[in-house]
Amino acid sequence: MSGRPGAAAEAIDWLGRPVSCRDCPHEVIRAEARCDLGRICVRDRRAKRIDRFFAANPGEADNYLDHPYFEARVLAAKRATIFLLVPLLNDPEPDVRAMVAHRLPVNRIAALARDPDRKVRMVVAQRLEGGALVPMLGDPDYWVRLAAVRRVPPDVLSIAMSDPDPQVRREVARRIKPDVLPLMAADSDPLVRLAVAERLDPMQLMAMVADEDLRVRFVVAERGNAAARERLRNDPDPEVRRCARAGDTPASPSMPEGEDASGT
Repeated sequence: MSGRPGAAAEAIDWLGRPVSCRDCPHEVIRAEARCDLGRICVRDRRAKRIDRFFAANPGEADNYLDHPYFEARVLAAKRATIFLLVPLLNDPEPDVRAMVAHRLPVNRIAALARDPDRKVRMVVAQRLEGGALVPMLGDPDYWVRLAAVRRVPPDVLSIAMSDPDPQVRREVARRIKPDVLPLMAADSDPLVRLAVAERLDPMQLMAMVADEDLRVRFVVAERGNAAARERLRNDPDPEVRRCARAGDTPASPSMPEGEDASGT
């Protein structure tokens, strides 16, 4: 019995044909109420219904890895025996390859770092580790490069300091080793320079006191040493001036324990 009135009437297979239980091979599963036309059905074209079928019948996933409908293969690969997934590394559908990249051991998916589809390479970039990730810093897609710079060892991030995408460079500035970070202080993107200013040693911030972006100068005024703050005391921006001058205000002396404001 369908879980929702009219759901069975909406049951259409991947070729646009109505789905019927009469010619379904899963008689035992149906008898045990582990499928439900219009809601839990492997022959339906709707991915949620197929996924529910494999969730209720995970042992059936192995039998659908070569199904002509790509959604069936994707969802079968999600639950199938892992040893059966290797042939799907060459599946024509990117979503299938992405699922396989997500499930196979890392040492079996390195070749997918050169996959023509970015969604597959994204999965790979989120799973590879160490030196295996370094080639992905040169990926043509910036989302893949961004995933890679978030996970490669900081020692190799200098490779990506000149990445064409500022979002990638910002991530580099957040993770790169401190001794290389000053090289990014003149980056063309203000948010990259801001990330640099937030991490530089206060003594090194003097090089950024004349930055054209007030957000960068504000961080310099907030974090810089006395010489940097002095340079920013008359900054064109009032908030930068206020921050620079606030650093000159001496802290109130703490009172000895047991004394109140009257000294008693």
